[in-house]
Amino acid sequence: MTTFRISPAVADAFPDTLIAVVAAAGLRGGEPWPAATAALDDLEARLADGAWQPADESDPRIEAWHAAYRSFGTNPRRVRPSVDALGRRMAKKGTLPRINPAVDSYNAVSVRHGLPAGAFDLDHVTGDVEIRHADGSETFTPLGEPDTVENPKPGEIVYTDSTDVLTRHWNHRDAHRTRVTEDSTRVAFVLETVAASRDGHLLRTAADDLRSLLRQHCAHSTVHYLGPAHPDTTV
Repeated sequence: MTTFRISPAVADAFPDTLIAVVAAAGLRGGEPWPAATAALDDLEARLADGAWQPADESDPRIEAWHAAYRSFGTNPRRVRPSVDALGRRMAKKGTLPRINPAVDSYNAVSVRHGLPAGAFDLDHVTGDVEIRHADGSETFTPLGEPDTVENPKPGEIVYTDSTDVLTRHWNHRDAHRTRVTEDSTRVAFVLETVAASRDGHLLRTAADDLRSLLRQHCAHSTVHYLGPAHPDTTV
């Protein structure tokens, strides 16, 4: 069991935060996921037809994350929130990357709903996970760069476990150690908003959409909600 926790300081600084933690067990990432493929194809077709486009900097959902980043000292136009970076990439290329079915699923849900999403392989998480301000002593090894070690700046919001940092700049980039692969069988997916009073319904819909993509490819899944009123949950 892994407990996800928001620190009191982060809860105080962002009182309208709501995070959905979708836990999936018995995940089968090596088989075809036709619904995930269809979700990506549909978004790309709608973008090409001009019927839809990803949320950009003018969208309140992205603006809220830019404001959050600036508040903890990160320039959101140089280091972008994950949903902003993914949407910009899609708008430019016309496609979303194909990584593996589980990652493709949360990417599709992220851009569809304009909310940051990520995931952690729970078999590679040590201890509990906390969302807190960095103190400057932490280490981080970026996804795809297993020989690189970074030190988050003091005050930056990070996800951490008992070993090191799992995500820098709240949701900008994930760590290499806990990346989700086709072989991952226990995964915690996260979807986030810092404007729950406005976008909480979108977050809940996004969590349901993600579970629908996971349902045929895992033994079971559950969704848990984390926020200042309920600062911890165990999955």
